[in-house]
Amino acid sequence: MTTPADVQNVRDPELPGRLLTVERDALIPLLRGRDDADFALPVVACPGWTVRDVLAHCSAAFTRVLESRYEKGVFSPESNERDIAERAGWTNARVVDELERGMTGAGPVIAGAGGALDKLALGEWVHAGDVRVALGEPGAYAGAGLPYALTLLGQVTGRKGHLPLHADLDDTDEPLRLGDTTGERPPARYIGDGPTLVRLYAGRPVDGAAYELAGVEAAELNIFGG
Repeated sequence: MTTPADVQNVRDPELPGRLLTVERDALIPLLRGRDDADFALPVVACPGWTVRDVLAHCSAAFTRVLESRYEKGVFSPESNERDIAERAGWTNARVVDELERGMTGAGPVIAGAGGALDKLALGEWVHAGDVRVALGEPGAYAGAGLPYALTLLGQVTGRKGHLPLHADLDDTDEPLRLGDTTGERPPARYIGDGPTLVRLYAGRPVDGAAYELAGVEAAELNIFGG
């Protein structure tokens, strides 16, 4: 399901919504089956945050999208902390309810935003992987949403002119081209599986995964900052 190189930069406006729908159907039942104590577990990928904090951040971001609330500084670290603090008195179930509503309704809004919110959808999917790691659940940065996430990653990095990379993935039939595809710069090369590639682009630990990367340092791939 990866996108061929010749149409890599053609945006599929429905793709972020499909990714979120697939992830919603897997994540929400998982969360509803966990004890309250699990929501207090630390999330290594987000220092200082618990599982609940990550979920509150995600649910708040989706609510902002649904309500078109984009005041100055939105999605900054300070704004994210305020969103989490505003939900401090909520039950865990209420946070999950808000998350479910957001993952259900945000797709059409993201589709109509012309690409401006595509990276947000990808980032929220990555956070679902962060939560899985914290909960000790399998399938972090993988699962049914992975093909959609890889295609979206290619489109997001292509539109941003990120450094070019040619990925030969163990779990897809065709190579994936990411970043600038104009040919003006020689592409870096990646050989390995899709979840590890996602971890690299999201700045997450690769946990000793077997992969090959040439022509670029791993830290240069991170599209989400520090």
